[in-house]
Amino acid sequence: MRFKDVIGQDEIKSRLVQAYKDNRVSHSYLFYGAPGVGKMALAIAFAQYLSCENKEENDSCGHCPSCLKYEKLIHPDLHFVFPYITSSSSQNKAVSDTYIDLWRPMVNKSPYFSYRDWTNNLQSENKQCQIYAAESSEIIKKVSLKTYESDYKVMIIWLPEKMNTECANKILKVLEEPPLNTVFMLVSNNREDILPTIQSRTQPVKVLGIADEPLRQALVEKFGISEAEAADVVKISNGSFLEARQQIEQDEENAFNFDNFKSLMRICYKYDVVSAFDFAKSISKLSRERQKSFINYCLIMGRENFVRNVNADVAYLTKEEEDFSVNFSRCINERNIDSYTTIFNDSYYQIERNGNSEIIFTDTAFNIMKIIRK
Repeated sequence: MRFKDVIGQDEIKSRLVQAYKDNRVSHSYLFYGAPGVGKMALAIAFAQYLSCENKEENDSCGHCPSCLKYEKLIHPDLHFVFPYITSSSSQNKAVSDTYIDLWRPMVNKSPYFSYRDWTNNLQSENKQCQIYAAESSEIIKKVSLKTYESDYKVMIIWLPEKMNTECANKILKVLEEPPLNTVFMLVSNNREDILPTIQSRTQPVKVLGIADEPLRQALVEKFGISEAEAADVVKISNGSFLEARQQIEQDEENAFNFDNFKSLMRICYKYDVVSAFDFAKSISKLSRERQKSFINYCLIMGRENFVRNVNADVAYLTKEEEDFSVNFSRCINERNIDSYTTIFNDSYYQIERNGNSEIIFTDTAFNIMKIIRK
């Protein structure tokens, strides 16, 4: 990743480049700020810049052997430490490298990821996610070795606040006095949760929210949405690309759910049994989470249409939903709202318990047919 690939944050980029030019690269940095503002992106871009063999004026070249390896996160002088989920019986053996084949693809896809993105990637039910004591020995061993190819060895520690006390205490000395040309880059979402003894040994770099204009441009380029749509998303994203991405994904999911909701209600209103079977077969191909999301959406639409009948001004509906509800809201009333809610709540319950989703949605459609004209 080059600096040009980092969204916004021009002032921090300039400071980091100038530190190198002035021969003032710190032995340890602490990039901290809200999720999604570019802390990991800045750390990787700075690490690549330090190791680049043909530096440009304010960025790495992107073409030298070092940069090409950094682009894949496989440079031998680049190391990652991150929290992981493991059983109590194996926590003295597991280290970050155990999970590196899951880590690299996620970061390569986008350095703007969340803690939940990572834990979902691990696909484990165990909730304990830490950087364990065994990691300290790995860190000390790696930084004690000579560099393989670069002038700099870089150790990026993601979420140092997840480091347990034993591990943190063991790396204090090497963090304060690392070998020559070794740079630690700590990337934190919650600086206040990091041990003071760790904080005091790092140079803090506060990463604020991304400015509106570069964030807007990035959303247009990466998601293909319109300038107006991007501007609307920026307003509610708090300068976080992660929040913006999640909002866009949520909008896409809501649009998908709305289309399916309209189809289901029209099928039920027409008593179209054949189409009901087809609909159930189609929706059953979605993941369980998407199926539950759709059911939740149906519950929300039922509630908002009932509210609309009482007082349209307080119903929370988008323009598209309102256009549909002008006619549909007549189908949701005091005679059937309880039954409507029970039908979808029962469906959700059965989906959660791994029932046959095609049968569940077929049954749901038939039950809605019975009440929608009441």
